[in-house]
Amino acid sequence: MNRRDALRLGLAAGITGLVRQPLRAEDDGPRVMTVRGPIPPEEMGPTLPHEHVLVDFVGAKEASRDRYDADEVYRIALPHLRRIREQGIRTLVDCTPAYLGRDPALLRRLSGSSGLNILTPTGYYGAGRGKFLPDHARTESADELASRWLREWREGIEGTGIRPGFIKLGADAGPLPEVHRKLIRAAARTHLASGLTIAAHSGDGVAAMEALEIQRQEGLGGSAFIWVHANTEADKRLHARAAQAGAWVEFDGIGPKEVDRHVDLVRSMNEAGHLGRVLLSHDAGWYHVGEPGGGAYRPYDTLMADFVPALRAAGLSEAEVRRLTVDNPRAAFAVRVRPAR
Repeated sequence: MNRRDALRLGLAAGITGLVRQPLRAEDDGPRVMTVRGPIPPEEMGPTLPHEHVLVDFVGAKEASRDRYDADEVYRIALPHLRRIREQGIRTLVDCTPAYLGRDPALLRRLSGSSGLNILTPTGYYGAGRGKFLPDHARTESADELASRWLREWREGIEGTGIRPGFIKLGADAGPLPEVHRKLIRAAARTHLASGLTIAAHSGDGVAAMEALEIQRQEGLGGSAFIWVHANTEADKRLHARAAQAGAWVEFDGIGPKEVDRHVDLVRSMNEAGHLGRVLLSHDAGWYHVGEPGGGAYRPYDTLMADFVPALRAAGLSEAEVRRLTVDNPRAAFAVRVRPAR
């Protein structure tokens, strides 16, 4: 048995407890893990794959739930979530990682009140020159970090019983420093033992391509990887290159002033034959911890109100719109191991 196969079976030497746990004993197919438990991918419906409810930019050393009033965040966020539920959105992926304001219990409460499926991640955010990394992320090995993240997968996050639905990483522009390379390896090993998809904030296309190569070395297929913020990379050839490798290319900067540019990005991918690898979202929200009243909360409603009509006006069919808003996110976040072929 080689290392990749051992990791997939959760038997790799030196990693404590990398045992892949079933979502439920009766499950016999892929599931999506939400903050209220697993659901069939078919129940995701129209999905926003990259948003935030709450973010705290103070840094890992000071981040704490004592810095905000969860009831206030709930009151401020809930109308925005109900608004997109009324528009037809059924699932929101909250991409706030640990040490940046992740609050699974708050998300579960908002999920119940809004009627939305909500996902929360495991993983660490290394962008921002490591400001949001706990000290142990610098000293522990990739296997030790994978053990931490898999413990959240098996047992739930911080005693809540809420399990992560994906792995969130963050890296600055490439070339990647060693700590970021280690985080990617840890995420790859976590994926092989859990099936959780990796969503990686990438500072540029160089960082994204390097991350994909590290994943390949670890035995992962491209579809295990979401290139977050691909819209910030001006070289469309890199978008196509990532898609050809099987990765999900996420254009998540949609907003009232960005509709035309994002339509152009989608059109470019469609013309290259890669529409089936595109994800769309706003990277919007959020309650800013430390600002009075949480600061300015950007709504999540541009995609359904303005962007989808713009796609139709640009000539996309209803089937193509559905692929972008329903089929692609469903495939991206289904929990299953995606080995290299």
